[in-house]
Amino acid sequence: MSLAIVYSRTNNGLDAPLVSVEVHLANGLPGVSIVGLPETAVKESRDRVKAAMTNSEFNFPVRRVTINLAPADIPKDGGRFDLPIAIGMLAASEQLPHEVLQGYEFIGELSLGGQLRPVRGVLPTAFAALQAGRALIVPQDNAAEASLIKGLKVFAANTLSEVVEHLHGSEPLVRWEQHIETAETTYPFDLSDVKGQFMARRALEIAAAGGHNLLMVGPPGTGKTMLANRLATILPPLSEDEALESAAIASISHHGFEASRWGQRQVREPHHTSSGVALVGGGSQVKPGEISLAHHGILFLDELTEFDRTVLDVLREPLETGKITLSRAARQATYPAKFQLVAAMNPCPQGRACDLRENCECSPERQRKHRSRISAPFLDRIDLQIEVPRVKQDDLQSLKQGETSAMVRQRVEAARSRQHARQGKINNALSGRDVDQHCVLSDKDQKLLNAAMERFKLSARAYHRILKVARTIADLADSAEIRTAHLTEALSYRALDRLAAL
Repeated sequence: MSLAIVYSRTNNGLDAPLVSVEVHLANGLPGVSIVGLPETAVKESRDRVKAAMTNSEFNFPVRRVTINLAPADIPKDGGRFDLPIAIGMLAASEQLPHEVLQGYEFIGELSLGGQLRPVRGVLPTAFAALQAGRALIVPQDNAAEASLIKGLKVFAANTLSEVVEHLHGSEPLVRWEQHIETAETTYPFDLSDVKGQFMARRALEIAAAGGHNLLMVGPPGTGKTMLANRLATILPPLSEDEALESAAIASISHHGFEASRWGQRQVREPHHTSSGVALVGGGSQVKPGEISLAHHGILFLDELTEFDRTVLDVLREPLETGKITLSRAARQATYPAKFQLVAAMNPCPQGRACDLRENCECSPERQRKHRSRISAPFLDRIDLQIEVPRVKQDDLQSLKQGETSAMVRQRVEAARSRQHARQGKINNALSGRDVDQHCVLSDKDQKLLNAAMERFKLSARAYHRILKVARTIADLADSAEIRTAHLTEALSYRALDRLAAL
């Protein structure tokens, strides 16, 4: 039989559509033609496959070879089709039995010597193969990643010859059974390292407990970056489903999956020169950006006012929806982006003596111009906005340590447990209807909030975010109701709103 069909998959966002690699041998002038929207790396596979088959001592068919990657309307890229193309050629030239191919899917790049090289995007492929009820044959270096999908039959090979011997039944590959356990997250730093900054530490705890976005405003050297780096140390560990989502995004990115970081929350720190595409994703192949790589993790933007204003504004929709849809001429992809935003900025461009008060040499107009680099709609989406003043000398020289990250994390986990028991989600994910149901105020507190709304000219979005923060503060206090103290504390975390009202 001169026609063989081998199953493989391509990547389209986090989806892995099935690709049928159809190999047909016909009489005519010898040559290889690949059709079905192959990109450059796929077209080049004809040379890699020929050399790999020859060096593995298989017969390369000296006939007219047509390879169709169906469906033809989905773009295919990368070297992942080398192995299925080689297997298809061997089956079409009757060097392999056809009937054994139906129960397998193949991905892998071939070297000229016939060795299998790892490819990106294995995790979505592995999940789709499990759903289709087929086993998956992958390069050895991708086996650990594929084995994260429980219940999937994974076979790992080092060479093309090993795959062929397995399919012949002469030397079967051993099913990969080594499932990677979630790594215990350890950090080289701790919240107890922070001297003073009691309000900032409290805001960090609230942000962790409710999943709230946080902005720290203060002069250089006050510990803003130090605080931001320690947020991850007080967050609860990822669930397995959350870890799989995060790993799948890393798998299809240019960085690739790292087994050593499996199950850890990602902390992404893009430089302020980053473009909008770098943050939200895109490009000709529609790859995920920093916000998706920070899914279920933290996106830390240091020197916030140094980012281009238009770049920051592309974050507005993902901050609300928790996802990003990227459309290009040939492709469209939707990536999850449920990240926690932490940002830091200087209050004005003056310098080290600035404290926004008597020591600031900037005029009010210059201060306003500096803060205007952040648009009001973007700022509106940040729940906690706090001032981080200079540390007092007594606090800086004190040997007394504050609470450790482990101690604070216990309270954070307890607060999140209350939120999930009450509403099935953390407070930052509450919809408008959920806020009306779970963030009820007394008449006195409602009047207080209304007065603050009028005084600081806050938007409806800020209104709901203040209530969510107040609900988180109440959860940390194990209070079933939002009390006046909880609401007033939530209102105190609107530093830039107060500055704008001056």
